[in-house]
Amino acid sequence: MFDKERGLYIAHCKNGALSITGKMANRHGLIAGATGTGKTVTLQVMAETFCQAGVPCFMADMKGDLSGISQAGKLSGFIEKRMPEFGIENPEFQSCPVRFFDVYGEQGHPMRATISQMGPQLLSRLLDLNETQDGVLNIVFRIADERGLLILDLKDLRAMLDYVSQHAKEYTSKYGNISSASVGAIQRALLQLENQGADKFFGEPSFDIFDLMQTEGGKGIMNVLAADKLMMQPKLYSTFLLWLLSELYSTLPEVGDLPLPKLVFFFDEAHMLFDGTSKALLDKIEQVIRLIRSKGVGIYFITQSPTDIPENILGQLGNRVQHALRAYTPKDQKAVKTAADTFRPNPDFKTDEAIMNLETGEALVSFLDEKGAPSMVERAKILFPLSQIGAVTEGQRLDIIKQSRIYGKYDTPVDRESAFEVLMAEADRALQEQEQTEAPQPETKGKKKAGIWSKVGKAILTAITSTLATMLGTYVSDKVTGKKTKSRTSAKGRVVKNATSAATRTITKELTRDILGNLIK
Repeated sequence: MFDKERGLYIAHCKNGALSITGKMANRHGLIAGATGTGKTVTLQVMAETFCQAGVPCFMADMKGDLSGISQAGKLSGFIEKRMPEFGIENPEFQSCPVRFFDVYGEQGHPMRATISQMGPQLLSRLLDLNETQDGVLNIVFRIADERGLLILDLKDLRAMLDYVSQHAKEYTSKYGNISSASVGAIQRALLQLENQGADKFFGEPSFDIFDLMQTEGGKGIMNVLAADKLMMQPKLYSTFLLWLLSELYSTLPEVGDLPLPKLVFFFDEAHMLFDGTSKALLDKIEQVIRLIRSKGVGIYFITQSPTDIPENILGQLGNRVQHALRAYTPKDQKAVKTAADTFRPNPDFKTDEAIMNLETGEALVSFLDEKGAPSMVERAKILFPLSQIGAVTEGQRLDIIKQSRIYGKYDTPVDRESAFEVLMAEADRALQEQEQTEAPQPETKGKKKAGIWSKVGKAILTAITSTLATMLGTYVSDKVTGKKTKSRTSAKGRVVKNATSAATRTITKELTRDILGNLIK
């Protein structure tokens, strides 16, 4: 809860209130603990405290429980028991302004990004590509940039991969080898990604990051991402949240340490962000986390053990709440020792022993002081939420979605001209040109007729010439030998007969050839 006297009041120990220092809230934090120890309630208490202070938050809702932050809480036996411990007599139960989001567009406003916004590095992680395939993907993005082609959705990327594969020889000397095997592997990975529902995430209208940073009635809006389905695809979940962080980092201006952060980002199941992450990407995550605080954004990781977080990043998480850990194996005992060593010791108790004996709702707490130094660890009890603990009904969720100021802004997908449309148009033009080049020039009807009668004329002339020559030769021979040839047919008749026969044969031959030619076509 937030008030002027205690500020961002989160927990209570024997020495009094434990509050996050406002101007140190952007120095990031950690909520850790075994399953069932109260991490989700701690997250809810922190989020609604920031909300009351006018700071918007973003959080992933794994089981639907966090949706209850949109409704006012009620007095219960558990709360009545805790009230005297915290010195609270009449708690003012209240709800927080909430916007529900969903990558799949089913339980909230859709959240989309274009392939180009995601970039080859994050996309390579999402597709689980090896080094060679990652190189080919980077080449595809470079060629698209050079040609001015937009890669907005999965079909655009597929079209670009197909284009680059077909023109591989043209680009190999400039960018290196582009093997069909690598292109095929990327295409198969895209198919798997599409089967996971990622086609609903990639596209336009892309999400405006400033829609996460709004207030309503003086309270910061709680942006709750429905993640119960998204959690089934851990690579998509973690890469999506990393994209959000990258967008915040690249978009927001430098502001330094403000009295309160501009946005608090809760990253639940944080270990997924680092599982299977390459060294290059891990370095980028570390850079974003280290520098994004200067943009007025605080990041709070929620996970089971501090050992889930890489050491370089863990060292940047100044505000810590550690719930109970169980130590049944040597590995668990090592995790407890590591968690204890991250705190500034308190002489009143042994930190490692306290971690294993904490009750539900109880935690070891250490926040940064005014100078940015970690305070001595305290064994404390986390405040109870003033909003509802537990999920809302589907009707309540739908009412909140429809009443949102951004209702309808992202609901209808937009498919403008991009790489797919441009490359398909180019392929159609090339095919038409090829067909026109290869197709024989059609003869006109008049030319075809003229060709036939020309051949008939030649055949008649040849027949007449041949007949006259034969008759002349016979006449000369008879004169020399004195022989008299009896002929029943006159010279004129023979000429006409042979000419007619030649004409008939030629016409028949040409017509037959024409008919057979049409049948073959």
